[in-house]
Amino acid sequence: MLKTSKNIDLNSDLGEGFGQWRMGDDDSMLSLVTSANIACGFHAGDYNIMAHCYSQAKQKNVAIGAHVGFPDLAGFGRRPLALSPEEITRLIIYQIGAAQALALSMGHKITYVKAHGALANIAETDKEIAESIAYAIRLANPSLCLLAIACSEQTLAGEKAGIRTYHEIFADRNYTKEGRLQPRQEASSVITDIDLITSRVKKMLETQSIITCNGKELSTPIDSICLHGDTPHAVETARKLREMLVKEDYNLRPFSQD
Repeated sequence: MLKTSKNIDLNSDLGEGFGQWRMGDDDSMLSLVTSANIACGFHAGDYNIMAHCYSQAKQKNVAIGAHVGFPDLAGFGRRPLALSPEEITRLIIYQIGAAQALALSMGHKITYVKAHGALANIAETDKEIAESIAYAIRLANPSLCLLAIACSEQTLAGEKAGIRTYHEIFADRNYTKEGRLQPRQEASSVITDIDLITSRVKKMLETQSIITCNGKELSTPIDSICLHGDTPHAVETARKLREMLVKEDYNLRPFSQD
């Protein structure tokens, strides 16, 4: 059954700096989103950045999730690594553990997990890797939710593992004809036109579907909308997207509170 509620979550990948280097405007984005996927130090982020984001999210009533990825700071987690499903399960448990402990120290709580970059892209279609991610969440803390790419093996794996699983669409990414995220090395993979982003999201919510590059609509429940924090004009885009959602009478709230 397709989702009929007017509740919707707006999330962003944040905390993706490292040391003195910063990526994106985390504080401004945390004033606009309802959920924040905070890097756990493997693809980006470190303990100071994580703690700052958790503290700011707590002050702004933003839900926080562990944004887990491959251990690849140089490649920002966007390069596939030849790790076994068992290794992937362990590296995810490791990141969840660090995220939960730091969040607790800042008076906040991790409520969900989302895979990043190449790890997430592989798990779109690879059943075994998708299941290793879901299994890691169940082992680390079965009360955590999985924020999964809509129409992917991730959603099936989460449901199979018996963890609460929510469906995510991407505001600023194009989809292939098959409904997969278009590879980032392709020029048209990232959408930067703010008007196009808002109109496209509006249509996907109205039709409860992913819209592919050839205009096909693939039906899916939609629980959360992702807007990347490292794209050009991310803060302005988030503001416009939020304004559109409010105008369309959507109730913005963290999906993990459902």
